[in-house]
Amino acid sequence: MSQIIDSLSEISDRYEAMFVDLWGCVHNGMTAYPEAVDALRAYRKRGGLVVLVTNSPRPRTEVMKQLEGFDVPDDCWDNIATSGDSARSAMLRGAVGDKVWFVGTQDELPFFEPMKMIDNPVQITRVPLEDAGGIVCTGAFDASQHPDVLRPQLLYAKQKGLKLLCANPDVIVDRGETREWCAGAIAELYTEMGGESLYFGKPFAPIYDLARSRLAEIAPDIPDSAILAIGDGVKTDIQGALGEDLDSLFISGGLAAAETGTVRQPDPAALERYLAEQNVSPTYSIGFLR
Repeated sequence: MSQIIDSLSEISDRYEAMFVDLWGCVHNGMTAYPEAVDALRAYRKRGGLVVLVTNSPRPRTEVMKQLEGFDVPDDCWDNIATSGDSARSAMLRGAVGDKVWFVGTQDELPFFEPMKMIDNPVQITRVPLEDAGGIVCTGAFDASQHPDVLRPQLLYAKQKGLKLLCANPDVIVDRGETREWCAGAIAELYTEMGGESLYFGKPFAPIYDLARSRLAEIAPDIPDSAILAIGDGVKTDIQGALGEDLDSLFISGGLAAAETGTVRQPDPAALERYLAEQNVSPTYSIGFLR
């Protein structure tokens, strides 16, 4: 059974570094959670290192700008690893060819910017679906619409044998009080239809490789046993941590607030039932990061 804690400080001295999810943990898609910011600041003041590990399809530089707009101060984190950077690296190495159909918004176009770490990158051209050799999906055209609206295009793509590169495995997020569909929902539908989807964010290994690399830029040789993964998604953050053999802290007041009976803290019985249904066992649980 997951141990319910009251604050991060109860366990933080056991870890040299933390991989911390953003949406649902540090901010709600609109503004920062003050208690979460304070908890991470306090951890860093004691010498801990914080790598923000996010399924955002945006490059690290764009996430930094976004955090500033959400009033998440830069003194509560040390580095950032994004699903977008992990997926961009694969795209620029030719994972879905050089002519791609782009599914996403204008705000996510920085995904196609060059990366210094890639030698001899593939020159990517965005083209209509009928001319594409692959698909790049950073999100829905309209996050309020169910991914099923894309079924005709996805069926055509599957018949052409196109691979879909998913830059954000999240299925849903809550922007304030509004629930939105993410790229993961489109990739999930494509896979169900018989298409091939390539994932690069949590819970899949590539983003953890990137997170360790970003951590090593600050402090090399920190073992996995000294890293705590924090997040509110059992299918992404917690399953990813389990797959990487990392201890984890589940934030029950995010996506699963209703299922876990979370007001300030989860209802123990509801939490246990929910985790059993999801077949996951985080090391610790807390209502909200604080």
